[in-house]
Amino acid sequence: MERTTYYALRNTQPAIHITQYAVRILGVRVDALTYDDLLEQIAGFIAEGAPHQICTVNPEFVMEARRNPAFRAVLEQADLCLADGVGLLWAARRQGRRLPERVTGSDGVPLIAARAAEAGWRLYLLGAAPGVAEQAAEILTGRYPGLQVVGAYVGSPTDADAPEIIARVRQAKPDVLFVAYGAPSQDLWIARRRDTLGVPVMMGVGGAFDHITGMRRRAPAWVQRLNLEWLFRLITQPWRWRRQLALPWFVWAVMREKEVAGIGY
Repeated sequence: MERTTYYALRNTQPAIHITQYAVRILGVRVDALTYDDLLEQIAGFIAEGAPHQICTVNPEFVMEARRNPAFRAVLEQADLCLADGVGLLWAARRQGRRLPERVTGSDGVPLIAARAAEAGWRLYLLGAAPGVAEQAAEILTGRYPGLQVVGAYVGSPTDADAPEIIARVRQAKPDVLFVAYGAPSQDLWIARRRDTLGVPVMMGVGGAFDHITGMRRRAPAWVQRLNLEWLFRLITQPWRWRRQLALPWFVWAVMREKEVAGIGY
């Protein structure tokens, strides 16, 4: 079990050190955090001012990291790797360890926006299909009075678009940058440009803007409680079937590793 030091801001006091633990799922670090912990860490990162990267890890991330060394390195170097996937909670239990809850990008963005409205954090929304980031920004500012969304832009994760995106973001000076290009593109894009962008918090959020705007339906709450959101996605988004093939391979790999190691890790 790994110990990782994070930072949090309590009331108006300077950032303080908080020690949390992390587990490794098939070699990928996953931090044991709740949504409340995440908000505290973000507050600390913003207070610190240096650029930080947050990744929302699910079983597809883990399997991609096993075959993509560049992506694996990004996850290893990220400041936070959140457990965005019930399969990770199951894999941790197989090791006799515990991840307290799923911390997803889709639920995290509205929660961060709500805290941002209270704390005065400035948000920038980048990615998704044309017009979606702008629509998501409008919905969020309507939902959370006082929220400052200082930019919304589609762009793309290509090198050709990078100079314009960087110029837009640097001019807007956000505290939090949400990037919705899908994995691994969004996470690789952030990692390559985090120092140039200089944003205190940069987080890949996948389809979060689509869920906020209703462009893509989220699984009903009862489906999520049954841990069947993956099945709902497969039924409503059948084109994802190739990506979903990672799920049975993930289960097999976790069970195989437990069998070989005897006690997990």
